[in-house]
Amino acid sequence: MWLLRLLAVILVLSIGASLLIYVLTGNRNYLGFSWRMFRYGIVFALIVFALMIIERVAVIPV
Repeated sequence: MWLLRLLAVILVLSIGASLLIYVLTGNRNYLGFSWRMFRYGIVFALIVFALMIIERVAVIPV
């Protein structure tokens, strides 16, 4: 779980840094990069949440 939190912090920092660089330089490549990272982060989070729900719901005999 700590790995997922670390990845989330890295994702937020990279999005924030790219938005800051976009504001400073005006280069739209950084804006596209932050949007792409945001979308990948949302997809990854949805996959992780789906796996956690499946883990709770699924009854696996031991």
